[in-house]
Amino acid sequence: MNKPTKKNKLDPDQTKIINANHHDPFSILGRHPDGKATKITVFLPYAESVILLDTNQTFSRISGTDLFELNTEKELPDHYSLKWQDKDGGEHKNYDPYDFGPQMSDLDQHLFSEGNHWHIYQKLGGHLRQVDDINGVYFAVWAPNAGRVSVVGDFNRWDGRCNPMRSLGGSGIWEIFMPDLDVGCLYKFEIMNRASGEILVKTDPYGQQFEFRPKTSSIVVKEDEYQWQDYKWMRQRLKFDWQHQPLSIYEVHLGSWRRDAQGNFLNYKELAKQMVDYVKELGFTHIELLPITEHPLDISWGYQTTGYFAPTSRFGSPDDFRFFVDYCHQNDIGVMLDWVPAHFPKDSFALARFDGSALYEHEDPRKGEHRDWGTLIYNYGRNEVKNFLLSSAFFWLEEFHIDGLRVDAVASMLYLDYSREPNDWIPNMYGGNENLEAIDFIRHMNTVTHEQHPGTVVMAEESTAWPQVTRPTWTGGLGFSMKWNMGWMHDTLSYISQDPVHRKHHHDQLTFGLLYAFTENFILPFSHDEVVHGKGSLLNKMPGDEWQRFANLRLLYTFMFTYPGKKLLFMGCEFGQGTEWNSNHSLDWYVLDYPHHQGIKTLVKDLNELYSHHPALYQYDFDQEGFKWVDCHDYEQSIISYIRTNGQENLLVVFNFTPIPRQNYRIGVPEAGTYHEILNSDSCFYDGSNIGNGYVLSEPMPWMGQDHSVVLTLPPLAGIVLKR
Repeated sequence: MNKPTKKNKLDPDQTKIINANHHDPFSILGRHPDGKATKITVFLPYAESVILLDTNQTFSRISGTDLFELNTEKELPDHYSLKWQDKDGGEHKNYDPYDFGPQMSDLDQHLFSEGNHWHIYQKLGGHLRQVDDINGVYFAVWAPNAGRVSVVGDFNRWDGRCNPMRSLGGSGIWEIFMPDLDVGCLYKFEIMNRASGEILVKTDPYGQQFEFRPKTSSIVVKEDEYQWQDYKWMRQRLKFDWQHQPLSIYEVHLGSWRRDAQGNFLNYKELAKQMVDYVKELGFTHIELLPITEHPLDISWGYQTTGYFAPTSRFGSPDDFRFFVDYCHQNDIGVMLDWVPAHFPKDSFALARFDGSALYEHEDPRKGEHRDWGTLIYNYGRNEVKNFLLSSAFFWLEEFHIDGLRVDAVASMLYLDYSREPNDWIPNMYGGNENLEAIDFIRHMNTVTHEQHPGTVVMAEESTAWPQVTRPTWTGGLGFSMKWNMGWMHDTLSYISQDPVHRKHHHDQLTFGLLYAFTENFILPFSHDEVVHGKGSLLNKMPGDEWQRFANLRLLYTFMFTYPGKKLLFMGCEFGQGTEWNSNHSLDWYVLDYPHHQGIKTLVKDLNELYSHHPALYQYDFDQEGFKWVDCHDYEQSIISYIRTNGQENLLVVFNFTPIPRQNYRIGVPEAGTYHEILNSDSCFYDGSNIGNGYVLSEPMPWMGQDHSVVLTLPPLAGIVLKR
């Protein structure tokens, strides 16, 4: 075929288009008035010839280039179509993307620039859209320091010359509508830094699905088509009074909870059905997932996130994950998600130096880098970065019906000198070590998420003595719903790991936590962090011979489930897994063939049932009115006792932290009557020694400040719960 050509000297704009460094390609490409005619310019690097289908006119190639021009006086439709043949013989028909005007409103840009666009994830990224009755995909990305941004993908040979985007000016947003693209197309953004000319190829920060690792391309998905069936749950959630309801959380790493016979990951749908049956049997109220936001490295467990709007493709599609949440809700199980706004990895394909500058992070590593983790710190003083994180929180609560977020590493956000040497941090404007911008972000996020999504919770993993973490922002608090009680966890594990003969010297580790137990809304966590990195499993932290180790673990769980605070237990701990957690393979389910391990599982089931069926154990978890010491001073025998109450119901809880059974042990009680032992962690049902009490009649003998008392047999290394 002879190629129509046009010989003329290229002007600077045309040269920039060819060299892919034009800041405003829409000013050159597409249709533009030319006197009485219309001039259409297209740039198609792989085309042999181009035809305007609407008029059947052939474009002229500008000699020596892949620019094609056509001047026509014929009437054109609102959007014209092109047909071109590639040099390798392929034929294409498409609307010209440069024949469409700007799509993002000024209001959207304004809200994003001030950090208040809660649903910016619906605008930025790659989205199916219909423009003027034409279907396609709308791409938009924030890259304010770019001189040129192109969308590249499997639809344009990953060639950044083909589809440079429109700059929307001061907002820093670039956009383009690509007609005729559909679900499943792969894409990235090619970004040329304005100052250096550096070329970067980046995944979409707002991408809602990514390729299976190690590939990293974003994938266009269908949105808002999943048919949710959890209406009852969502209606109830609006009025969920989490402060006064049982909350028992099963913490899960999806990649290692269970795998198939070949060691491969299970799909979200398979996981849903297997896990719901299991969790319902055990009586947990919620599942909390270690981060399933997309991440490149398995051994990061999801904590080095690159896709803040995408469930990881390791376990299936976004709709597969929607099924997981939906199925849990239909079975009255809530789903919480570990979420990481504290740091992000340095991977070159993701957020790091996104447009060639420190865009999401700080330029100065004293503010922008975590030395311990080798990750970058978000610039919380930048509105668009805060908006990115805020809209991610909204995305999971809204689009996936997630019931709560557990915010990782909050302490690292609050302190500028977190884990830093004295000269390796920059004080705030007042000379202090508080990260004022991060604090403002946290308060704003907690305020708007609680306002807009009532019944959901935001939990803080915060390990310092920062005051009012779970108090309202209007009183000076951070506004979190709950906080992990790391102090209680460390003290309790330190105490229980002592040989019982030495425990009397550490008695204060059992009792000290009650001095601050009601200063925050606490969750009691035995989490994944306690069973990795050489710390051993919870079972192997327990001292003594095999019988004592299992008895100590049963004692520990009974203490947790009767102590003030909501509950969290990491997977495998519920049946006493003996080996340290390994994220590369599934839990050691085979140990449930052994009575000791089955006994632990049965006890956890019964503790969950006890906890959820007795308001005295949960109604006033965050109020000192729900807890009364009976005796905390018997350190010589390592015995403590307390009452959990909600005003109508009183439960007496007694612990013996030694392997010596205590006969005729007198305990003060608030009311006369017969007391029934409703749980005993030494029961034969749990593979214990079965020493206990059954029913005990009180005596009118004042004891321990009470008007009445009972005489009990305290089983070894066990906790008992009695009800009048």
